[in-house]
Amino acid sequence: MSFSRSQHLDAIRNRSEPFDFIIVGGGATGLGAAVDAATRGHSVALIEMADFAKGTSSRSTKLVHGGVRYLKQGNVSLVLEALRERGRLAKNAPHLVHDLAFVIPSYKWWEGPFYGIGMKVYDQLAGKLGLGPSRMLSREETIEAIPTVETEHLTGGVVYHDGQFDDSRLAIDLAKTAAGHGALLANYTRCIGLLKENGFISGVRAIDEESGTEFTIRGRAVINATGVFVDDLRRQDVPDSKAIVAVSQGIHIVLPKEFLPGKAAIMVPKTADGRVLFAVPWHDHVVVGTTDTPVPAHSLEPRALQEEIDFIMEHCARYLTRDPRPEDVLSIYAGLRPLVKAGDGSDTAALSRDHTILVAESGLITITGGKWTTYRKMGEDVIDQAEMVAGVESRRCHTVDLPIHGWTHQPIPEPHLQVYGSDAASIRGLAAADSSLSERVHPELALTRAEVIWHAREEMARTVEDVLARRSRSLLLHARASQEAAPVVAALLGREMGRDAAWEAAQVEHYRRVSQGYVFGSPESISR
Repeated sequence: MSFSRSQHLDAIRNRSEPFDFIIVGGGATGLGAAVDAATRGHSVALIEMADFAKGTSSRSTKLVHGGVRYLKQGNVSLVLEALRERGRLAKNAPHLVHDLAFVIPSYKWWEGPFYGIGMKVYDQLAGKLGLGPSRMLSREETIEAIPTVETEHLTGGVVYHDGQFDDSRLAIDLAKTAAGHGALLANYTRCIGLLKENGFISGVRAIDEESGTEFTIRGRAVINATGVFVDDLRRQDVPDSKAIVAVSQGIHIVLPKEFLPGKAAIMVPKTADGRVLFAVPWHDHVVVGTTDTPVPAHSLEPRALQEEIDFIMEHCARYLTRDPRPEDVLSIYAGLRPLVKAGDGSDTAALSRDHTILVAESGLITITGGKWTTYRKMGEDVIDQAEMVAGVESRRCHTVDLPIHGWTHQPIPEPHLQVYGSDAASIRGLAAADSSLSERVHPELALTRAEVIWHAREEMARTVEDVLARRSRSLLLHARASQEAAPVVAALLGREMGRDAAWEAAQVEHYRRVSQGYVFGSPESISR
């Protein structure tokens, strides 16, 4: 079966036998669970109310890392697990994950030795799965690695290695990996209720958001992997359930490459709010973040708070020789983290970054917490638990060294096609068959028309937003340029999907409204 939404959705709706597992949520956690279950030979249906990785899973700092902050907190077990998973992911998805050098600049005499020792511990914890050794840098070497670093009072630095990736591209490849092993997946399919027999969960009620059609899916176990929305689904099971998740928000700004022209990233171990701050080269741009702000409510489209914006801009000016101005910022985005509650949940720094699995009396399985780096281990752990709940055969996990869709070590000549891995040749073939498809959708964006066609045909992209925000990263890299490209993308999708002019116009308007929240300085980009 091809990775076609209509085929997958029809197969889900028409199945007469219960699935072994129904997974609700198409972010990192749900997709990781789907891959794990499918590769064990279980039957799997995954539904996502919006698009794959629409929420938190497309809004990260783009790092696959152990978490230097957690090492400082003494959470060695979490760091050890994350470093182990980082190494596995680098081997399983080399087209998406690569080594990146990080430099910690030192402005006080004691910082170099202090952080140098910490990074040696980080290296030792990574063991054979390490990406490269850390070392001390002189002042001159620090400036050579980061030419735009603030030099006043600079004494030197420490360089260490971590991983970088493209989060929503990995999500799509995980979805295709799961599908390749027999899982059925459908985006824009919302869970609107739980089915019960004798008090136990026996499936879900769902609605196809495109057609408005409601249907039921029967399953031996239901896994709630809905990120910051897990408590919503838990309350469909038990209405008075106490919340287990506290929501923390992190924001990032995106700057042109000249603000960090080298190949190394900057890492600041401790900012005023205790966060680790990163300035990271990514897709020929620079991503700077992040904050850690408790917020009272969850949303699919969170917005930055003014104090977060001020904080990031202030710290950019503090550590870079060129102070970014509002007109320099190409995009701003916010993401929400589901943190497992502890105490009153008011201090996000004290909340658990480990993942947590809960099984309700009804059998509803909830997994929350964690982070992208440990998605594979989260999938393994929740399927181990789900096998017992579902009463199905317990089978060995196969994902430790499982190649993810797109796996290749072959060099790809076109930098913008690197993230497609082995699929790059097929996209190249589309452009070769029709030369007009080799054209970019906008002069400021790397995205070509051939890629848009590929997204629709082979990656279950349904909307202009799917293409510009997640299948490509155009929205994050240059929000205004992506707005100008929206009519071109809508026309390409309209022809490919058999939509009319009214649909195209509605898509452009919807994208304009959503994307305006990513335009730095616009009223829509700031939470009121």
